[in-house]
Amino acid sequence: MNLLYKPDWDETKERYRAFWAHEYFGRCALAVSAPLDNPPDGPPLPPRPATPYARWTDLDYAAACNDDHMRRTFYGGEAFPVWTVGYPGHTAIPAFLGCPTELDFDTGWWNPIVKGEGLAEEVLKLRVDRTCAWWRFTLEALRRAVRESAGRCIPSIGAFGGCGDTLAALRGTDRLLYDTVDRPEEVVAAEVYLMDMWCEVFEEFYRIVHPASEGSTCWFGFWSPGKTYAAQNDFSYMISPAMFRDLFLPIIERQTRFLDHTVYHVDGIEAFAHVPALCELPRLQAIQILPGAGKPSALHYLNTLKTVQKAGKNLQIYLSPEEVQPALEQLSARGLFISTWCRTEGEARALLANAARWSVDRG
Repeated sequence: MNLLYKPDWDETKERYRAFWAHEYFGRCALAVSAPLDNPPDGPPLPPRPATPYARWTDLDYAAACNDDHMRRTFYGGEAFPVWTVGYPGHTAIPAFLGCPTELDFDTGWWNPIVKGEGLAEEVLKLRVDRTCAWWRFTLEALRRAVRESAGRCIPSIGAFGGCGDTLAALRGTDRLLYDTVDRPEEVVAAEVYLMDMWCEVFEEFYRIVHPASEGSTCWFGFWSPGKTYAAQNDFSYMISPAMFRDLFLPIIERQTRFLDHTVYHVDGIEAFAHVPALCELPRLQAIQILPGAGKPSALHYLNTLKTVQKAGKNLQIYLSPEEVQPALEQLSARGLFISTWCRTEGEARALLANAARWSVDRG
């Protein structure tokens, strides 16, 4: 079924299926967005709510923002419209477990609640509070997303936690760094418990969004005909490759076994050291290489990009439109997913056509 804001959605889904299977379909995967040349008329955006809390919880405001953005946007290639309330942390596992969640107009953060010496003992006592306000809001938001998406776009399952990062939110990053040295076995026990919890939460959310998604998407913007999510461990930026392998890699592998399709979000150049370990995971289909704020584009780290491709994994990178051709001259288009943006719809359409000419399947 094609979508109002993505008229070629049926074709796009077939290209996603080929991408996940690491098949070449005539060009690299390319998600390119731009302002529509002739957007349809619509109501003006309402004023932004007066408080951060209202800004992130007013579902009528979220609906208006989503619709305003989507009807003005050209979604080319593998880009597609996603309905979301945003990801400041209020719809995530730390909030469901009782972490005080503070919001401002642009983001949010959690305050730790696991403060004693018995890390694993405290974490294993935690349960998702299905009566808490954030849990009830999240279910309401997902159901609203499904209703609003019907025939128009795809509802996001959200951004609700990851290996290492949920534990860092519960414990505090500084304390968890000490724990990795002082009580590594407790870190592993806590991580196993939290990943089992993560899988249970995913199942509940997936049952809501799957019928409207014909699969799923998350904060990352990849679509899958089954269960998909962007695995991550931003905490790993601060630890060694050996510690990452010992404490967290088995938990990430558990997540990939649960999901049908997984992309791993490698965020920051210090986390690039973990790429060889990630490439060993048999059920991890794709790896994103993201240098991080203030760093050069991903093309400045060709050795890391080629490590991913040589391992037979799909590779996702963000580039400017001007960098697409240089990337395709140096990387195989098979399994390569480039996300970019253009100033006009015409430029985006031209880039898609050129990408087909520039793409080479280098195996």
